[in-house]
Amino acid sequence: MAIIVTGAAGFVGSNLIKGLNAHGEDNVLAVDNLARSEKFRNLVDCDIRDYIDKDDFLARFTRGDFGKVKAVFHQGACTDTAEQDGRYVMANNYRYSQALMEACLAQGVQFIYASTAAVYGTTPGFREERDCEQPLAIYGYSKFLFDQVARRAIAGALSQVVGLRYFSVYGPGETHKGRMASMVLQGLEQFRAEGAIKVYGEYGGYGPGAHSHDFVAVEDVVKVNFHFLEHQGKSGIFNVGTGRAETFNDIARTVVNTVRLSEGKTALTLDEIVQEGLIEYSRFPEALRGRYQCLTQSDVSRLRSAGYTAPFVLAQEGVARYCEWLLAHGA
Repeated sequence: MAIIVTGAAGFVGSNLIKGLNAHGEDNVLAVDNLARSEKFRNLVDCDIRDYIDKDDFLARFTRGDFGKVKAVFHQGACTDTAEQDGRYVMANNYRYSQALMEACLAQGVQFIYASTAAVYGTTPGFREERDCEQPLAIYGYSKFLFDQVARRAIAGALSQVVGLRYFSVYGPGETHKGRMASMVLQGLEQFRAEGAIKVYGEYGGYGPGAHSHDFVAVEDVVKVNFHFLEHQGKSGIFNVGTGRAETFNDIARTVVNTVRLSEGKTALTLDEIVQEGLIEYSRFPEALRGRYQCLTQSDVSRLRSAGYTAPFVLAQEGVARYCEWLLAHGA
């Protein structure tokens, strides 16, 4: 039986295909929109059975053109958190997802989709509960609204529906994302090109570089997806993060020191890095005021209750390892 991955040429989607290939699965249908053709590079080392354009896929899948399908990993979306065209975001993240889920339920296909920590906004809790969900921008709202549809569907579904709320994902395969790439990739590129990493200054009651996110390695995101693929009796909406928030200062320090160690230099403390001008604090962007999550930190107790027991790679180790990978691949 085939496995379908939407957003296949994207960051998480391409890593899912590589993971499937590593488990001996190559009957994979890759779905994406390659209007930005540079994304094809993420598929070069993937083994797939066929590639289907996003605009052609949904009608064909609904008709049953692909025969028996085991699961759909729905990663395709508008992932630009600053996108202002609400009609475009809702069409891609809400309506398309709704139609795809309905087609999966009609055919008894496992449906595992990407949601986001952006649904939480600035609420103090990061639990998969309605009271914690207050998105700040149309991107988060589109995902939030579809999560509500999924919750209602789960109550009477005869096949699996799983929503995975990704926190700040980093790792190989994100170079096409530009300004939406992780702080890790952007920081390393800045440091190599300019000799310093730019970090947000004071905002929202947080000091310079003190904003904190839950940074999760893409390898762990893939493992969680596969957990639910293998446990099709488990449905629900689950956070995917380490459960720990790391300051931007700590991430920048890890990036700087990983590069320095690769050059035979000694590691520095944060104070030393700041004193030497290797971190530069920038004025917080006006466009993000009132729309930015200064803190994210996943509560993974529901994920653990669903039987996922594997440890998450903590940021200091995972970021250093990713930086080493980037340096080895010519970053």
